Amino acid sequence: MRRRTGLAMAGVAALAWGEWLNWRWSRTLVGDHEGTSEAVVVLGYRNPQPTANVINRWRVRAGVRSVTAGRAHGNRVIFSGGAAGGRVAEAEVMAAYAKSVLGFEGTVLLEDRSATTWENITNVIPLLEDADRIKIASQPAHALKARAYLRRQRPDLAGRLVRADDYRPGEWLVGKPLLALYGLWSLRGLKPGERKVTR
Repeated sequence: MRRRTGLAMAGVAALAWGEWLNWRWSRTLVGDHEGTSEAVVVLGYRNPQPTANVINRWRVRAGVRSVTAGRAHGNRVIFSGGAAGGRVAEAEVMAAYAKSVLGFEGTVLLEDRSATTWENITNVIPLLEDADRIKIASQPAHALKARAYLRRQRPDLAGRLVRADDYRPGEWLVGKPLLALYGLWSLRGLKPGERKVTR
C-alpha cells in the first residue's frame, strides 16, 4: 500500500514538475509589446510523410490560436521549415494542414529552406522585421530556444517578442515531464540571461 502511494505521489510530482517547467519556459524572453501588426512564427518538426505528423499538427494549432483577434492589419502566420525529413518542406505541410483542416484563412507566408532552429530564425527575419509583435509557436522549450536565437541575431527585434498560445495547463499533460527533460537537455547552451522569466 505504501509503495503504491509512493509511486502515485512520485507520478503526481513528475506531472507537476513538467507542467511548471513548460509554463515557465513559455514566459521567458517575452514582453507585452503593443502594436497593430503581428507575426506568428510556427517552427516545423521533421516530417517524412507528405501530411503533417502529430507534432506538426499540434504546432500548427498552437500557431493559429496564437493569432490575436482584432489585429487584422499586417497579421501573418509564418510556417518555417525545409524538407529535412522528407521530400516536401515542413512549411508547406504545415500550411496545408492549417488551411485544409483548420480552415485558417489569414495571411500565410512560407520559409521552406531551414534545417535547424538557428536557420529558422535567420530565414524568417526578413518576413517579420516590420511586425510590431512577434510570437514564436512550438513546444515551450523549443520556442524559448528560438527566441534566444532571435535575441542573438537581431537584438533590436527581441523587444517585440510576446507570448504565443503554445502553453495551456493540462495539454500534453502526460508527455510534459518527458518534454521537460528533453527541454533541459536542448536548452543547456543558453546563457543565464536567456533563461530569465520576463513576464
